[in-house]
Amino acid sequence: MPILHFIDKHDEKWKKTLQAIERELKYDVLIYRYRAAETDTDGLEGEEGTFTMCSFWYIECLALGDRIEEAAENFARILGYGNSLRLFSEQISKSGEQVGNFPQALTHLALINACLELNKKMDRKKNN
Repeated sequence: MPILHFIDKHDEKWKKTLQAIERELKYDVLIYRYRAAETDTDGLEGEEGTFTMCSFWYIECLALGDRIEEAAENFARILGYGNSLRLFSEQISKSGEQVGNFPQALTHLALINACLELNKKMDRKKNN
């Protein structure tokens, strides 16, 4: 939501939303789009993997919220889930396997945006 300027990054409602995401949807450094095991909203069989694009959005939001060290640590760790070319699929399973569309262009766009935001914040911190 702060990425689209829908809500301010320091707004308490956003902070509580981010805490709920961390509590309910986070696995390691990866984020699920929703709790698939508890809902039948998508009508698909099988287990849903974490949604890689959401994971990069999460990292971007950490950086936006000045949680720079945490964002950097998460970014470094999520890169380990990429293949040898650092390409990413749509989803990553709990076992670390890339599943779904591969390579997923929108995931890579989210990776680039997270990297740019994190780099901007790290530069500001270094120069202050």
